[in-house]
Amino acid sequence: MINKKVNNVSDALSDIKDGMTIMLGGFGLCGIPENSIAELVAKGVTDLTCISNNAGVDGFGLGLLLEKKQIKKMISSYVGENAEFERQMLSGELDVELTPQGTLAEKCRAAQAGIPAFYTPAGYGTEIAEGKEAREFNGKMHIMEEAYKADFAIVKAWKGDEAGNLIFKGTARNFNSCMAGAATITVAEVEELVPAGTLDPNQIHIPGIFVKRIFQGTTYEKRIEQRTTRKRS
Repeated sequence: MINKKVNNVSDALSDIKDGMTIMLGGFGLCGIPENSIAELVAKGVTDLTCISNNAGVDGFGLGLLLEKKQIKKMISSYVGENAEFERQMLSGELDVELTPQGTLAEKCRAAQAGIPAFYTPAGYGTEIAEGKEAREFNGKMHIMEEAYKADFAIVKAWKGDEAGNLIFKGTARNFNSCMAGAATITVAEVEELVPAGTLDPNQIHIPGIFVKRIFQGTTYEKRIEQRTTRKRS
């Protein structure tokens, strides 16, 4: 029986080194690998290139790595909730590559599928297209985007088994689904880890073939990024 379980987050991320490129799943603060981010902070690895839809918020998520100056380059599509990110970007301390959200997702999915590049109309005629090949398809111009090349993909799932099969809950599928298997090593942290063969095959979102290591997380804060309420009428 295939068993990809490791004892804890320290074992799962033991070989992450300075200068590596890491994908991190999540959308805003939804479905982020909280235990793994905390471990990266504790390890003190630096000069990281992080690929994530956003850069967390001050004091939480990837914001923790930014505070410790552990991220050299941030590849994201949305970064509007982090004052420290803004400060580092404007001061030139942080290299930032802003990517259209759909393009970012597809660059991950292409890496997952072993596709080296693809064409998209998003970004044509803007700074994003500078230095990239452009071609016309059906009367519309497209630019070529290359798939990401990452050392690690770290994803967060609701439930997984020891063979690496994953089930996500609700919108936490977001970037976790397309990042799983999109790097040399994929690490999955899960809220509940069960024996192989326990999960209903029809409910599995990501098969274990995409996952190299899996561990059960301990505590999840699951913050809400912005809460909007209104008074009862």
